[in-house]
Amino acid sequence: MELSLVHPAIKAFMCGSFSGTCSTLLFQPLDLVKTRLQTLQSGMQPGSGRVGMMSVLLGVVRTERLLGLWKGVCPSFIRTIPGVGIYFSCYYSLKQHFFQDKRPGAGQAVMLGGGARTVAGVAMLPITVIKTRFECGRYSYVSVSGALRSVCQSEGPAALFSGLMATLLRDVPFSGIYVMFYSQTKASLPQEISSSPAAPLANFSCGVLAGVLASLVTQPADVVKTHVQVHPHLRTAEAIKYIYSEHGLQGFFRGAVPRCLRRTMMAAMAWTLYEQMMAHIGLKS
Repeated sequence: MELSLVHPAIKAFMCGSFSGTCSTLLFQPLDLVKTRLQTLQSGMQPGSGRVGMMSVLLGVVRTERLLGLWKGVCPSFIRTIPGVGIYFSCYYSLKQHFFQDKRPGAGQAVMLGGGARTVAGVAMLPITVIKTRFECGRYSYVSVSGALRSVCQSEGPAALFSGLMATLLRDVPFSGIYVMFYSQTKASLPQEISSSPAAPLANFSCGVLAGVLASLVTQPADVVKTHVQVHPHLRTAEAIKYIYSEHGLQGFFRGAVPRCLRRTMMAAMAWTLYEQMMAHIGLKS
């Protein structure tokens, strides 16, 4: 099929899927380390020192070898390739429908990002649950399809949507805040930079700044989401109480460093690649 005949929303889906594939493969180890940090038991070794990002990373390499850092990459791909594609396709469609000839304001950018993320987040939640369980190291799933069958048979299909509220509380604000900061900082760039060969690097830098801010704001919701999906008997409110009673307020920021690094770099890379590919095929992103 001629690319020129493909619907623009499908083109946006293809560009988003490719950008998400590249960023997922590169930053999967940070996601695994983040999940392991968030699901550590508080009383594992009484009197032992604080467990940090590097100790978890080295522990995985020691016990599961280097490729162990990419555990869960298959469900990550299954989630990311269509998930990021759906996100960018929805984002493009919403933007073209409501703001075809003008730049969205700060509040409108929040709504655009949040709306697109809601659709993608709900659609891909079952794979997100499986991905989280793969990464935590507590389940002996062999394949994604086997994990889906196991969850449906032992816990019921509803378990595949565990953590829905916490996921939306994490992803919708993250995407809304990210798109707002990203679009505003990019719009503030001097015209000579925006139209120069250095534009992709400048856009990537804007994405990094937006990602850091959005990651820190939504970190507590990510910790709650991880606990609900790893411990399906917990509801969102129960998970919040459990985290606070076991770890205090700092428990809501466990895994903040690897998550901030991963989400920031993934989002910046995905948006930069998406915009460059859209421009290459003649579409305004």
